[in-house]
Formats: sequence, C-alpha cells, structure tokens
Amino acid sequence: MNYKLHSLVAATLAGSFMFGFGANAMADSTDDIVNALIAKGVLTEEEGSLLTKGRAGEKEAAANKAKGAVTAKYKDGIVIGTEDGKNSIQINGRLHADYRSFDYSKSDNGSNAVSATGADTFDIRRARIGAKVKFLDHYSGEVVFNGTGSAPVLDVAYLDIAWWKPATIRVGQFKMPYSLEQLTSSNNIDFVERSFVDAYIPAKETGAMLHGSPFKGVTYGLAASTGRGQNGIEDDVRVDGVDVIGRATVNLAEIMDNKDMVLHGGLAFSEGDISKSTGLGGNRSTEAKGASFFTAPVVASTNLVDASIDRSRFGLETALAYGPFKVQGQYSKTNFDFETATRGYDVDVKTYYVQALWTITGESHADRYKNGAFGGLKPKNNFDPAKLSGGAWEVGVRYSSFDGSDFDTLGLNSVAPLDGQVTTKASKYTEADAWTFGVKFVANPHVRFMLDYVKTDFNNPIGTSVVTVNGKEEDSEKAILFRTQFAF
Repeated sequence: MNYKLHSLVAATLAGSFMFGFGANAMADSTDDIVNALIAKGVLTEEEGSLLTKGRAGEKEAAANKAKGAVTAKYKDGIVIGTEDGKNSIQINGRLHADYRSFDYSKSDNGSNAVSATGADTFDIRRARIGAKVKFLDHYSGEVVFNGTGSAPVLDVAYLDIAWWKPATIRVGQFKMPYSLEQLTSSNNIDFVERSFVDAYIPAKETGAMLHGSPFKGVTYGLAASTGRGQNGIEDDVRVDGVDVIGRATVNLAEIMDNKDMVLHGGLAFSEGDISKSTGLGGNRSTEAKGASFFTAPVVASTNLVDASIDRSRFGLETALAYGPFKVQGQYSKTNFDFETATRGYDVDVKTYYVQALWTITGESHADRYKNGAFGGLKPKNNFDPAKLSGGAWEVGVRYSSFDGSDFDTLGLNSVAPLDGQVTTKASKYTEADAWTFGVKFVANPHVRFMLDYVKTDFNNPIGTSVVTVNGKEEDSEKAILFRTQFAF
C-alpha cells in the first residue's frame, strides 16, 4: 500500500472510530483509539501524534467555551450563571401572609374611639424581592426590597469581599452581628414573630463589618454602623460617632465532629452614642403586634448639658439540639446612660426568652445549623397532596420576658419632673411576660404554615396611664396568629 493510500485508509478508519462516539466519549477515548490504530499498524506514530495534538487543541477550546457558557437552573431560587460556577445571579423573594385575631372587644362604656389596636385582620407581613450575586471568585452581594408599604423600601444591600474568607469584608446595609434570633431569617424563625429580645437589639443598619469562621465551629463578626436602624443615617452632628457591634459563637458539636448535635454558645455587645432627640426606644408592643404596653420617655436637649445618650448592649445566647429536639435561649440588656440639668440617669431594659421545639416527623435541627445561625427546616419528603403524605410537623413553646422597670424612676415617670427636662414621661406598664405555643407544617423547603397562640401579661403599671383598648383598660392580651409563607 503506497503512502497516500495508507494515509487515506488511516484517516477514514480514524474518522469512523471517532464519529462512532458521542462528544463526551470522544473526549475521553480519543487517545486510546489512536494508540490502538498505531499498534495495529493502521497509523504511523507521526500520524497518531498529529491526530492527538489536534484533538487536544479542540478539547481545550471546548473547555474554555464551556467555562464561559451561561446556564439557567432552579436551586432555591432562579439561578443564572456561568458553567464554571464563578459568576451567578439568584433571584429570590418571600411572601408572609398573616391573620391576627385578638380577644379584645368593645367595652360597655359607650366609647366610639376608632383604633387599629386589637383589630382582627389579614395582613401582608412581608413581601420582598431581591437578588444575590456572585462574581470573580472573591465577591458576592445581595439587594432586597420590601414592598409592603406605599412604596418599595430598601431592606438590605451589601457587598462581601472575600479576599481571605476567615476575614470577609461586608459593606452596605445588612443585619448587624448581635442576636441568634435576629440573624435567623424571618423565613426560618421558630414562631410567627420574634421574642421580646428583638425589641432593643441592633438589627439591619448601614455600616461595615469584618466576619468569618477562622476555626472549625467558631464564627465572629465585628461591625461599625450608624446605629440609626434600617435606612437611617446620622442626623445630629453633635452625636455622629459610630456604633461598634460584635458577636462571637462556638459550636462544640462541630468541633467534636458530631453531626447529630448542636452545642451552640455565643455572646454579643454593642457600644455607641445616640442623640436625645432620637429618644430612649419609643413604644413597645406585644410579640403578637397587638397593644403597645410600654412608652419610653423623651428627654429634651438643653444648653450646657451633653446632648448624647450612651447606649450599650450586651447579649448571651445558647442553642442545644439533638436530632428532632432543640432548646434555645437568649438574654439581652440595653443600658442608657445620660445627664439632665440636675442629675444623671443609668437605666436598663432587660429581655430574655427560653424555648423548646420538637420536630414530630424526625427532621434534625443540626442539619439546619451553619455558621452560627439556623436555616430552614427541610422535610425528609415533600408533601404529596395526592397521597396526603410527606412534609414536616413541629411543635414548640416559648416563654419571653420584658423588664423596663428602671424607667419607673423619679424624673422619668413623673408628670412634672424635677429637672424640667423630660418632655414626655415613661408610661403604661414597664414589664411584660408572654407565653407562645406554636405548631407548624412545612410542606416543602419553600412553603410552610404556622399557627401560634400568644398570651401576654402586663405588669408594674406607671401611674394611671395603662394599656387601653376600645376605651377599656387591659392588663393582658390573648392572640392567635396564622401565617402562610412562600419563599424562594
């Protein structure tokens, strides 16, 4: 056989072999096919080398093209990204549709006052839409808007810079590193509403943070913020320093490689100044979003007296879980230290809760825990309406306490304060205790239903100004809350 004929036969045979395979199989087996042809004398080594070299170039070009290819898929949200996973955008949102019912009724004293307090109502508690982005290995972020008001309001907007993951930088508006309950998404909290601990803690604020997990089972966050709450900016040049907020947690079970348990402990702090014009916390309502039971005083600013209030906060938290059982608790104290024309004040608000939960269908709480917070409860099997099977059931109970009795102090609770600087006094009740009993059904990772009964008792009234609903004085509140939730 002459050289030209030999080459033609070789090329034909090689082509026949290669076109007999799919693209993936051809990418993996080309070298073996060429080597076999060389061994049988069909190809020379030079011809085999040329074929292998050409195929290697094609594979490299195909691989580079695949890395830049854009794909769309559904994974806990609509995700559009590159094939290599380095760049993506995920669209996500949530809808919390609530119904609230209270035991208040119109009194017999002839009052015709119109008030939303205690009214049974349907409510869109949250309706948010946003996007999470990831790009170029080291950068990620999130932007979310809340549409429950008359106009969309910015919920969170931040950028993470992870040049070194144990010390990731975050800038923008985000949840401050303080509370386990607050850092657990509203999609994943254990009851319809958060506890009294949530009343005075730092939540979503604008600032910058360093955070990460430097060691297995250990997390930390250290932030500087405006201290003015969500979408708040500094508005008083006399008090324009930042709040310093920090949190550290440890999960001993993770350190011990026990994947069935959570042995979580954490502590947090916050230190900063606020303006007297900002006030000492305003009104506080029940966990069921019912009656306002506590009104903090407003302190006026006058010349020659410091316009600032030193505000410091300290928190402790723990969560112990094994299989379907979880016990969790938190304590938080907020201190206000300020001066008036005649004296100084040093008053505290102390809050805490303890709760216990049991997932009847056996799902493990350890599977929900990651980086110092709990994610969503995912059923072992999604609910199948045709078979009436699947889904996760959970029951729980929580006791929560609010103590602002320090405000029942001369000069803060009197109608005519001695120093003439308290423009409005603390009023209503300074203490409250609440019991919550809840049951939830999680149909799948995106849909859940929650039913809570909340009983709140008000204690330690200040003067004659107490909780009044429909013209009737009340010292307790009973409420039923039901939530239908969809999140993706």
